[in-house]
Amino acid sequence: MFQRFICVVGIGLAAVAAMSGAEKDGMAEYLNGTLPQRWSYSPEIPMDAPEATDAWWQSFGDSILDSLVAAGISNNYDVAMAIRRAEIARNSIRQTASGWMPVISASAGWSASQESGRIARPYHNPSSTSYFSAGLSASWEIDLFGKIASAVKAKKSGYMASKAEYAGTMVSVCAQIASTYIKLRMLQEQLAVANRHSENQMKIVDIAKARFETTLASKLDVAQALEVYYSTTASIPMLENSIHTTINALAVLTGIPFTEIDATLSVPATLPEYLQLINTGVPTNLLRRRPDIARAEMELAAYAAEIGIAKKDFLPTLTIEGSIGTSAHRIDGMFGKQTLTYSVAPALSWTIFDGLNRRYELANARETMMVGIDNYNLTILNAVQETDNAISTYYSNLHYVDAIGKVIEQTDEELRLAVDRYKNSLSPMSDVVTAQLHSLAAENELITAKGGALSALISLYEALGGGFDINSISK
Repeated sequence: MFQRFICVVGIGLAAVAAMSGAEKDGMAEYLNGTLPQRWSYSPEIPMDAPEATDAWWQSFGDSILDSLVAAGISNNYDVAMAIRRAEIARNSIRQTASGWMPVISASAGWSASQESGRIARPYHNPSSTSYFSAGLSASWEIDLFGKIASAVKAKKSGYMASKAEYAGTMVSVCAQIASTYIKLRMLQEQLAVANRHSENQMKIVDIAKARFETTLASKLDVAQALEVYYSTTASIPMLENSIHTTINALAVLTGIPFTEIDATLSVPATLPEYLQLINTGVPTNLLRRRPDIARAEMELAAYAAEIGIAKKDFLPTLTIEGSIGTSAHRIDGMFGKQTLTYSVAPALSWTIFDGLNRRYELANARETMMVGIDNYNLTILNAVQETDNAISTYYSNLHYVDAIGKVIEQTDEELRLAVDRYKNSLSPMSDVVTAQLHSLAAENELITAKGGALSALISLYEALGGGFDINSISK
């Protein structure tokens, strides 16, 4: 049945054409190899389905999860720090672009000096002077060869990389919140199973005691029944503690105080639906979806711009410096025609030799570029691997859930028959004990399997980009 809920889209001529176009554009020149045309793992029955939306967590149909993710996006401190890093990167663009503007400074002051009359012969009386002055001075580096333009380009690429980092943080935080929430519901279901089984196991204890009192069974039966009961009840405090710590983890992820979030999350609820239609698309889709790939691409563009900056260091620099001002002995006489002072001094400077410093700086920029290329290729390989593994894990978990469901049918039947036979003195208490343990283990395993399917599904959404690509960030 679950096969109807898996979707891995086949590759047609249109997809191949799209991939060919993608490899010719953008950063394809830096790829060491071509991306695969399809995922290496695919289920037997591929189906079409709508692509994952930005708010992929809403597909679980759980309003509490939706509110937790919304709180995490607004309050999570990792997200807040990523926003501030993006703002810092944006300000650095403006700071670098200010190099196109002249630097203007103003000055005003009063000066007094006296020269000794006993320095040279014949001696004379000391001479003194004092005056007021005010003026403006400016320095302007003309971007004759585009060095500042290259620096601005590098900063813009760095800003886009910071936006991609922000998008990646959003993806990670949403996935962490969803995974932790799934863990919480798993623990709550396991606690409910433990409580229900302990109640049923106490009924078996009562049966064993009744049979012992009527000499139909030995004290060993009572001891065996109590052993199973106490073993189950012993797990309850640990489950309750795990629930508490998991809610604490969600409080940190969402930025909501524990006292506020506990009131909502401590109320038990079932796991969300784990069977979903997912369109994984083709591997080339990751190039536009995944923030980490976008970040590696933008960092690579910044490295390329740094090479341009290093090359332009070999070229001359044209600077224009000038000043205008006025000086006079009295303030009221500072603005006459005779008090004006000015200077204009264009200067062309060219470093001829610097001990090969610029040569090695250019070499380092090129090597850094090669590191960026390697990182870009590695990021893409990891993205394809993570997505393919997530597809395989999700699909395998669906098989596992289906298989465990069949196991539970048999353990329930085993327990029913064992209890009936024990009541009729046809089998020993050890058969009942074995059936009880099998039934409890199978139910817990089913919860774990469903939680594993949900976790794999979240990992798949995260591997596909999680809905927060670089173009979805407005800052």
